[in-house]
Amino acid sequence: MHRLDPEMCVVTATAGEERSGCLVGFSSQCSLRPVRFAVWLSKANHTFGVARDADFLAVHLLGRDQHALAELFGGETGDEVDKFARVRWTTGHGGAVVLPDAAAWFVGAVVQRLDGGDHMGFVLDPVQWDAGDPAAGPLLRLGDAHDIDPGHPAE
Repeated sequence: MHRLDPEMCVVTATAGEERSGCLVGFSSQCSLRPVRFAVWLSKANHTFGVARDADFLAVHLLGRDQHALAELFGGETGDEVDKFARVRWTTGHGGAVVLPDAAAWFVGAVVQRLDGGDHMGFVLDPVQWDAGDPAAGPLLRLGDAHDIDPGHPAE
């Protein structure tokens, strides 16, 4: 598994008055027709508790030059810090929290939840997106984020 170097993303969730977000390393398109995308959230993560009750999630790709954003969402926990007080954000489809400075993003309706052990999979139907600048630099990958210590409690 150490040879895999997936793209990292920040997933944000809103349920009621609560919002949260975390750095995610497990995500992928999972269907062509209809288009579907799956993200996997750690059950130990604050964001999981919010996402479990959310109808929409926002998925944000980060450029390699956005390591500080990855560190905020991966190295801090929403149990202790309001991450959104430190970044520019806006409200997207269905009340989703969108980080407009991300390299690219989409909001997806949650169509299925899958128990994968210590992570829960959220299958998303994309309903709103910004593909960003296709000529922008490379995306942040797992290898670029190894120095980020997880902010959520140990599992």
